[in-house]
Amino acid sequence: MSYNFNADEIFAVAIRIEENGAAFYRKAATLQKEAENQKFLNQLAKMEDNHKTSFEKMKKELSEMEKGSTVFDPEEELGLYLTAMADTHGGEGDPKVADSLTENQPMKDILNIAIGLEKESILFYLGIKNLLPPKYGQDKIDDIIKEEQKHIAQLNTFLKRLN
Repeated sequence: MSYNFNADEIFAVAIRIEENGAAFYRKAATLQKEAENQKFLNQLAKMEDNHKTSFEKMKKELSEMEKGSTVFDPEEELGLYLTAMADTHGGEGDPKVADSLTENQPMKDILNIAIGLEKESILFYLGIKNLLPPKYGQDKIDDIIKEEQKHIAQLNTFLKRLN
C-alpha cells in the first residue's frame, strides 16, 4: 500500500521521535558518573521535550487542508504505521540505541552516537517530505529539520569542549 501523508501526521511522528530522543538522553544521563555530563544530557532531554512542545504547537496551528486525509484508512492502520516509523527510523531516540547504552559508555561516544542519530533524523525528514503533497503542508517539514540542525550544532559544541 502506498501512503501520502499530511503535515498533521508527520508532526505526530516528529512528536514521537522527540519523546524517544528525550528518553535516550535521560537514560544516557543516568549512566554517567560526572555531574557535568549528567547535567548536559538532562539539558538535552529537556531540549527534546521543548522540541516536542514546539511540534505540538505547530501541529495545532495547521490549517484544515494540512490536516486533511490523504488516504482511505478504514482499519486505522496509518496510526500504527506512523508509530512504527517513529520507533524504527534509525535516527534520533531510536529505542534500540538507548537500550544499547552501557555504564562504561564514554561521553564522547554518546555525543557521537547522538550526532549520528540527529543526522539520520534529518535524512528521514528529507525523505518523508517527498511523501507529503505540497498542499498538505510539505513546507512544515523544513521547520522540523531546522530544529534538528540546531541540535546537531549544540552537540558538536559540547563535543569540542570535551576534546
